[in-house]
Amino acid sequence: MKALVEYVARALVDHPDSVEVRVVDSPHAVTIEVQVAPDDVGKVIGRGGRVIRAIRTLARAAATGTGKRVHVEIRRPGPPEGPEDTQGG
Repeated sequence: MKALVEYVARALVDHPDSVEVRVVDSPHAVTIEVQVAPDDVGKVIGRGGRVIRAIRTLARAAATGTGKRVHVEIRRPGPPEGPEDTQGG
């Protein structure tokens, strides 16, 4: 499932090297978190959410027979990690 979602996401975006896919496994469900470059988020979501809905459908079809629910989420890129200098020294 992870490989499928990663393959599709990389094919859709302008910056395929920035695609990160993480799997969070629990007893009854699998959550696949996809993070892309900030300017590629719209391409993965699509107009009206059509693209992400199709990706979720593919992931659910790939998970058939595992007995687990699959959730695909888009992680928004946050601020860079590290100490923040908000005082402007």
